[in-house]
Amino acid sequence: MTGFFSRIVALSDRWPKGLALLLGLVSATGFAPLGLWPLTLLAFAVWMALVARAPRGRRALGIGWAFGVGHFTLGLGWIATAFTYQAAMPAWLGWVAVLLLALYLAVYPALAAWGAWILTVAPVKAGAAVGLRNGDGARPIAAPASAGATLSFILAFAALWTLTEWLRSWVFTGFAWNPLGAVLVPTMIPNIFLPAIGTYGFSAIIVILAAWAGWAALRLADWRSWSRPRSGTWVGLGFFAVFILPLIAAFLFPAVIPTAPIQGATTPITLVQPDIGQEDKWEGGKADANFAKLARLTVPKDDAPRLILWPEAAIPDYLEAGYPPVYYDRSPAEARGRLTGLMNPRDLMLLGALKLELDPAGEVVGARNAVMTVHADGSLGPRYDKAHLVPYGEYLPMRPLLSAIGLSRLAPGDIDFWPGPGPRTIDLGAFGKAGLQICYEIIFSGQVVDRAHRPDFLFNPSNDAWFGAWGPPQHLAQARLRAIEEGLPIVRATPTGISAVIDADGRVLESIPMHRAGRIDTHIPRAHAPTPFARYGNDLSVGFALLLLALAIAFRRRGR
Repeated sequence: MTGFFSRIVALSDRWPKGLALLLGLVSATGFAPLGLWPLTLLAFAVWMALVARAPRGRRALGIGWAFGVGHFTLGLGWIATAFTYQAAMPAWLGWVAVLLLALYLAVYPALAAWGAWILTVAPVKAGAAVGLRNGDGARPIAAPASAGATLSFILAFAALWTLTEWLRSWVFTGFAWNPLGAVLVPTMIPNIFLPAIGTYGFSAIIVILAAWAGWAALRLADWRSWSRPRSGTWVGLGFFAVFILPLIAAFLFPAVIPTAPIQGATTPITLVQPDIGQEDKWEGGKADANFAKLARLTVPKDDAPRLILWPEAAIPDYLEAGYPPVYYDRSPAEARGRLTGLMNPRDLMLLGALKLELDPAGEVVGARNAVMTVHADGSLGPRYDKAHLVPYGEYLPMRPLLSAIGLSRLAPGDIDFWPGPGPRTIDLGAFGKAGLQICYEIIFSGQVVDRAHRPDFLFNPSNDAWFGAWGPPQHLAQARLRAIEEGLPIVRATPTGISAVIDADGRVLESIPMHRAGRIDTHIPRAHAPTPFARYGNDLSVGFALLLLALAIAFRRRGR
């Protein structure tokens, strides 16, 4: 076993960036649908060791960037499938887009690796070099030598990974897909930490857990070290007993984790998944057939009032009056009448639809990706407009410039979607208060709830039909993180899956698999009391990271 690790070390010295790229690919297998999270921990442990052995900060930066390229290329491969639904785009361009996005996102792991090296490894190397000049026999080293310095490196790495993951969620409008915490969603471990420190803070816990896994593997490989204990061994044993053992117990025995019980049921719902593929969604000749699928699954089974939930952009009809006549295939009254014909007298419907924006001259200048409220009498209630839009999907950044060089094909249509004001809670009367988040808005930790008006549940209508095979389960996993953080149940409605009812502990109570039509008749589970994260949001995640950073600096000084 020792010889195996020696060969790995030799390989890392010869091709550190190539090994880091491979480790990044392996680390992404922990995300859904593969769920191989032990491999993620192992990959992170070896990657951190590579960074610690880097002789220079520039090498640490390059190792971090190479790891990030592999990590994001595999984890975001579903985006290539999305490009196949752009009629004006060649399919191969999808993988170019994935690679370009990965090259940018890899900057964040690179910064985390470089920062940890600068803060903890560089001072130790500098001290060793000074010792050599003083003639005391010391030699320059490539990694922290003492237990204190090693722990300093681990804590700094965990803190900086959290801070860079948080930065990734908002820089250039943000792209927070697949935070590291998502790999442990299948376990009950997130329920311990997310309500207090959020998803990004939990990522630091995973980094520390990965480091311990690497330490344990080395100690097991060198079993003779147990007969002559060193300070590092005892530090590791203490860390294991106090910190890691509860995590393992939480994974093996989830029933012992105290969680607030679900106190009965509240809102009755009918959740519809019509199984309408992206290739059929905007085909004008198939509009009536698509509506028939939705209608067949919505017809009431009895006369009890219910909240009907349809997916994002469920219908092509405009439900509001006042637009230029050319935009209407049928009048707004007729379009709403088709909906009310499916409803009981006291039903209420939430569905994805489009709204147009007009200039003073009556010309269409923009659109909104909205959720409309339709009452059983045909009247419209409150509306929610999507706030976090997809660049190059729902709008074209710098449209005049990019259009001039022929890149307007990146975003379909001649007009852009306009963003709404942000999270909003809609009062649905007898059906409670709903928070709305459309499609990928749900991936942004700390940005999904109007904290001044806490809802009873979150409704997340989405269109995952163009997300390939990997995108939908990853999307669902991130919705589960939001439920645990906020202590709120979440209901997801998608055209092709995965539609689901998620309780406030992040458990999927009912779901409809991908590429299957169906409906769910159930009740929305109750919310928990507001969690600490629900009150303070990512201030807790950032504060936790800064605390780890302060501890890293303290251990670094002790290690020196």
